[in-house]
This record gives sequence, structure tokens and C-alpha cells, in this order.
Amino acid sequence: MTPKKAKSPKQVLIRFGDMRVGTDSNRSKRTPTVRKAKGAIEPADRFKAPAGRPRVETGGSAVADLGAPTAARPTLAVQAALDRIDLSVDLAPARGAPDHGGLVLDNPILVASGTFGYGVEYGEVVDVQRIGAICCKGTTLRPRAGNPPPRVTETPGGMLNAIGLQNPGVDAVIEKYGPIWQGWKVPVIVNVAGESIEDYVEVARRLDGVPGVAGIELNISCPNVGKGGLQFAIDRDAARAVTAAVRRATDLPLLVKLSPNVTDVRPIAKAIEEAGADAICAINTLSGLAVSADRTRAFLGNTYGGLSGPAIKPVALRIVYEVAQVVSIPIVAIGGVTNLDDVLDFLACGAVAVQVGTAIFADPELPVRLGDELRADCLRRGLDSYRSLIGTALPKRTGAPSAKGAEYRP
Repeated sequence: MTPKKAKSPKQVLIRFGDMRVGTDSNRSKRTPTVRKAKGAIEPADRFKAPAGRPRVETGGSAVADLGAPTAARPTLAVQAALDRIDLSVDLAPARGAPDHGGLVLDNPILVASGTFGYGVEYGEVVDVQRIGAICCKGTTLRPRAGNPPPRVTETPGGMLNAIGLQNPGVDAVIEKYGPIWQGWKVPVIVNVAGESIEDYVEVARRLDGVPGVAGIELNISCPNVGKGGLQFAIDRDAARAVTAAVRRATDLPLLVKLSPNVTDVRPIAKAIEEAGADAICAINTLSGLAVSADRTRAFLGNTYGGLSGPAIKPVALRIVYEVAQVVSIPIVAIGGVTNLDDVLDFLACGAVAVQVGTAIFADPELPVRLGDELRADCLRRGLDSYRSLIGTALPKRTGAPSAKGAEYRP
């Protein structure tokens, strides 16, 4: 019998949104399969209580029942108590007037752009109606083919991606997915990207009033071709200008996604708030690089990629913590969420909601389960809402940003 040839460590395939991409270009002709990620983003047992969290008794039998470490499913009494927990959140409270309406979600667990396709791809695996909201793939004015492969590779504690905003263009997205989203209970927020302010404005105008589109998330980590390719997200004036222009173009709730690739994000966040954003999303991916196996070139076809996953959580926490001290609009945290402890950490640092991204590739049901676990945790604590968990780690007075070098003081 001929022994089977061992697989190369580089022969890894990951499903990214609605695309299947490989980290070994030599396998492009083979039928791709999905490999579950391991290590830092290993899926958790659905009903297993998080390790290390003490059980909080409130004197009710429902809470005692809930404390079982691995319950098959909650009893009727527990379920009734869970249903009374209020996890709703409005991401656009300033637009809550009758003529506009806010952006009210049933729970604060969203899925991040680029990791959940347009929602329909996961319909047979996940009950998408139980997610707080779906941020769909990045959408541009015209179709984009994306970057040359390889586009994705695993890293310790995460992954690098350089998809390049592959998408069919806003008109095709509206035509194909708008009617589907219109019939859903879960709000769909369209992630919008562009190379000029005019691009962003035109996409926003076409989305405005489309049934099924609940809001816009501006991806301003894109090169501004009018300023030599400088990203909108790393220049305060550019971030302010694109936010203000889109705000004038649409009445849809407007979320703006911050880049972590700056020295001090706080002035940028403040400028975005002043320009009319309803909420801030923090953070986008960090810029990173991987080297080929033979170390003769950069591995990704685009050279650089965006780092995501558990490895970036401390950076995301720091930025959420800093931004929460200078803005009054809601903050949606993104970066390394894999379990309930991550959710609670971001809430403590001032976020009102979180987006789950990279971990979905290993565990597609994670966003739904996190909503259930947050509700159960509130019940253990004797809370009727999760709102008292927000901002508990923030200082009483605005502190110095990390850019001041405080971490290097003796």
C-alpha cells in the first residue's frame, strides 16, 4: 500500500465571505474545502458555561437551574426569565425621531463585514434572524475583481486577508439582496467603500430608501485617490469630509469604521462625530505582512493584508477605551471577539455592541450563542438589562492617550 502523502502546512483553505480562497496558489485547480481554524479561535461548546466565571445567585430557582455547567437547554422557567432580559440597543439614538427612526437591534451582537457574506450564505447553518445585525461585505460603486491571490493566510491568533473588496457593485447588491433583506427581521447594514468622496456619496444615495437596508457602515480605510492614496481614516480632515458628505446624502443611520493604523485615533473619532456620524465602529484590521515559505517574497498577492482575530483584541480594547472618553455617540467594538469574556471586556471599555468577525470561520453559530450567553450572564447577575455593564472600566476623568508614551514611563 502506498502511504498517503502528508499535507504541506501551507495547504490551508479558508472560506472568506462568499468566496473560497487558498493560501497555496499551487492548489488553485483542486476543489476547495473548508478547514476549521484551531487554537485561539477554537469553537466553544454551545451550552458550556465560560470557565472561571463564578455563578451569581439571586435567590431564584431559575438562576440555580441556569448555573449547571452543561445544560442541554434551559427549562421553561429559565427561558421565561431569560426572555425578560432586555438586550436591545439603538445605534442611532439621535435619529430616533418619528420621521427618521433609529437603528434598534434586538441584541448587541453583530457580524462584521467580510466575514458573513450577505447573510444568505449562512442561512442553512445559522438562524440569522437571532443576530443583532448583519454588516454585509464591502460594497463599492462599480464591481471590483479584488486582489490577486493568495488573498488569505493564517497567523498566530488570527489571520491576514487581502481580498481587495471583491464585490459586484452597489446596483447588483441592491437588485439581488435588497428583496431578501426586506423580508428579514434582522437589520442589514451595508458596508460602503470608495476611492473618493464622490464614490461614497453616490453609493449612499443609491442605498438611501432601499427596502431592507437598515444603515450604512463607512469603511474609510480606503485610499483617497484625490490625495495621493492617503487613507481617509488616518487623516482627520479627510475623515471629517467624507463623513459629512455622506451624512448630507442620506437619512440612513450612519456608522463610521475607524482604522487602528494611526498614532492617536481620538481627534479622528471626534471629527467623525462632529461631522454627523450616528455611531463609531472600532476597529478595522491592522496592516500586516506574511512571508512566503521560501522567504523570497511577501506571501500575499497584494503584499500587505489586514490582520484580524484574537491577536488584535488588546489594540481594539485600547482604542475603544480611548474613543469612549471623547465621544458621546455609540461605539461598536470589533477585534478578536471569540467568547463572552471578550464581549464583557469591550462593554466595560465603553462599547454598547460588538461585531464578531474572524471567529465565525471556525464557529458560524458563535454570534447567536454570544447573545444567549450575554442574556444568561445578566440573569446570573440579577440584571434586567445589560446596560449597567457598559463603561465600568472607564476612568472618571479623561485620561492621556497611549500616544503620549504613558506605557514607557518608569
